[in-house]
Amino acid sequence: MDELLLNALENLSEENLKKFKFKLLYTNYEEKGTISKHQLDKAAHVTDLVQLLIEFYSEDAVDATLYFFDKICVRDSAARLRKAIEKDYRVKYKEHIKKQYQLIKERNSRLGENVNLSKRYTKLTIISKLRCKKEREHEIMASGWRHAKIMTERTRSSVTMNSLFDPDENGQTPQIVVLQGAAGIGKTMTAKKIMLDWASGEVYENRFAYIFYINCREINYGSKQGTVIDLITKNCPDKNVPIEEILLNQEKLLFIIDGFDELRFSFDRKEDSLCTDPRKEMPMKDTLSSLFRKKLLPKSYLMITTRPTALEKLQQCMECSRYAEILGFSEDDRKEYFHKFFGNNIDATRAFDIVKQNEMHFTMCFVPIVCWITCTVMKQQLEAGKDFAQNSKTLTAVYVLFLYSLLEPHSNSPNQNMQDNLKKLCSLAADGIWNQKILFGEEEIKEYSLDEFYSLPLFLNESVFKRDIDCVSVYSFIHLSFQEFFAALFYVLEEDKQMKYSVTPNRDAKLLLENYGKSGNYLMLTVRFLFGLLNEETMKDIKKKIGLKISPKIKPDLLKWVKTKQKKLSFSSSHDELIYKLEEFHCLYEIQEESFMKNALDHFTEIDISNYSLTQMDQMVISFFVKNCPTLKSLWLSGCRFGVEIKNGELAPPPAKRLCLQEQAEPNNSPVYLLCQALKDPNCKLKKLK
Repeated sequence: MDELLLNALENLSEENLKKFKFKLLYTNYEEKGTISKHQLDKAAHVTDLVQLLIEFYSEDAVDATLYFFDKICVRDSAARLRKAIEKDYRVKYKEHIKKQYQLIKERNSRLGENVNLSKRYTKLTIISKLRCKKEREHEIMASGWRHAKIMTERTRSSVTMNSLFDPDENGQTPQIVVLQGAAGIGKTMTAKKIMLDWASGEVYENRFAYIFYINCREINYGSKQGTVIDLITKNCPDKNVPIEEILLNQEKLLFIIDGFDELRFSFDRKEDSLCTDPRKEMPMKDTLSSLFRKKLLPKSYLMITTRPTALEKLQQCMECSRYAEILGFSEDDRKEYFHKFFGNNIDATRAFDIVKQNEMHFTMCFVPIVCWITCTVMKQQLEAGKDFAQNSKTLTAVYVLFLYSLLEPHSNSPNQNMQDNLKKLCSLAADGIWNQKILFGEEEIKEYSLDEFYSLPLFLNESVFKRDIDCVSVYSFIHLSFQEFFAALFYVLEEDKQMKYSVTPNRDAKLLLENYGKSGNYLMLTVRFLFGLLNEETMKDIKKKIGLKISPKIKPDLLKWVKTKQKKLSFSSSHDELIYKLEEFHCLYEIQEESFMKNALDHFTEIDISNYSLTQMDQMVISFFVKNCPTLKSLWLSGCRFGVEIKNGELAPPPAKRLCLQEQAEPNNSPVYLLCQALKDPNCKLKKLK
């Protein structure tokens, strides 16, 4: 402050300095009184006068000086001071933004726990190219190395945060950029990273003088009336905002509107409800509409984050110049995230390798929030002294946690409304699975009454494709596996009127089990989730967290289904049949209940998987049964390969190793470590190993 005042007063002529002192002597600024002649006489030097102004007017000294400059008509000096004030404030504002955004709270943060945003943030794949229907279908259905390959291809044509406002091929710079993405894909984290990087001089340093962040969820619960100046000052460190100077250069302002899909009011506003005056107080929906439609601050820039399902609503109130979509993490980005999260290369590598062996779990880690859930759970196991490999979460447990994470921000929504919409989603998912359908039209969404605020943006993605001379909107779950999860939930929820939205013949899980193995592989994951959802702890937790009751009445059907299988798991049958039999073991692994498994497996006497290639996930499952199957007598492993999946989907066999039960220097690195642990377990009743 003293530097600003010193420079301003030193530039005054001797005559204007006398006029300035005269005004100080006789003008009562803001009812603060006047400076006495004795005080002014003592301030003979300009530096003394600066000190006097600060002592007398305190934090209003600069504003008072500007006021007196206007009174004595030294417009050039006033303009220079205003420019200097704004420049000085910009530095202060950037420091404030850095401090505000450099640390973030995670969903499970305790009091005082924060994470450094720069150290945690991992690059996301962002594309601005529109995809065709076939490409979108491939993304939804692919898993494992195929999904990783698609993400790698998308990465090659991706854009960076810093290039979102670059001119297009016609030299036109977009004024409004829409950044869309599914729930949990990293939109808010990206918006906050842009704020931090701008304040740190890493992005948009010369393009934007100010960036203001507007949280739409807070708008819903904030003041119903307001001005655009209110939205600006909410970002600022204090009330001394040089708002006039900031608004003079609209083309240097960027507003980040985060979470447009969460706004709870209509933007179908008439022209006469909009305004051009940034000082005019209006209903907040009119203020935002005026900003979106370029009536307010027409030369400013907007970046809007939203879920895809709100695009139609968005188009009602603005003309967007550029659309970009966050696709999530590529395979390399997932690995980088694990390393950043654990901060320890050994633990990060082990955790990443274990997750990678579970094909579907690893696929869903393209969604950042699933990556966070996975790393959080595994780190807690590490801190509790548990081994990753032997205590990893089941696939169902991870998806249930993902469900909770998406619902958590909507905990203020009417509870019954949320439950009803979840049941409708389950019906849609089940019908889609039976009809092998992953893209749903607008009419189908309306048929299930899912075109409502609480359901559509949360779990469904919208894509727009060309059809003849028109465009059509279709909807899908974020990934086929999530649709299969909801389909399984459809079969285990207690029936009520909401479940009757389904057009499937009936909700009898026996029909699902009868068709298992006859249907390619499109029911395999649904049945696996069916087992996982019937875990006692999971049922209690779902009831407690989201109020949905899961009925255990189909458990006897699942038990009977397992018991009707052969007493011997053998490779003598075809490769496809063996995959189905191993998948049945994976199903039992999901339920994680010792009594159920022992009852289900009391007829198994022999496992013969000779000459078969086992992933680490297969080994975890088989090891689990070696420990828990009371009647198992023989395990045949002749010619088995214990390895990890490589890019072509095959197993890379490690060097041949003799199966050994002795302790090893680095047991966790052994491809047969889990099996050795199971064979050493006192519960293991195995008599023959070959």
